[in-house]
Amino acid sequence: MNPVTASRRHYEDLAVGEIVDLGATTVSKEMIVTFASEFDPFPFHLDEAAAKASLLGGLASSGWQTAALTLRMLGDRFLNTIASMGGLGFSDLKWKKPVMVGDTISGTAAIASLRRSRHHPERGIVTIDLDIRNQHGEPVMTMRLANLVELRDPSVPLIEGENP
Repeated sequence: MNPVTASRRHYEDLAVGEIVDLGATTVSKEMIVTFASEFDPFPFHLDEAAAKASLLGGLASSGWQTAALTLRMLGDRFLNTIASMGGLGFSDLKWKKPVMVGDTISGTAAIASLRRSRHHPERGIVTIDLDIRNQHGEPVMTMRLANLVELRDPSVPLIEGENP
């Protein structure tokens, strides 16, 4: 067993339907401008006047910043508590509403599916549905992601009904 992850939850400890509260983060003007300056330098992320005149109606976080903040919350509240071996990718990313200066985002991660790796019996794959909302309960982003998770004991046979 990996000594780094020995005390963490493993694939066998996870359950479909488990919901993880991701906590909350308030997005400041400084956070938006700093992120946009380096990674997404569109005027509606950098300049208040340009942002006000845009479709967004004000200074708004980059969707990629919202995703990065979500990943941080997911890491703090879930991925760093399990025997995660890394991400496999994401799908169904939707930015539903802009995150504006002063918004507080929070959300949940729901385990949508679990399956053992076909080729690596020491690994499982957890699929997680993320639902991120602002302080008014309005959805701002949804996404599905897949992550590799260590099995505590790969010699244990598949559970009846488990997808290989």
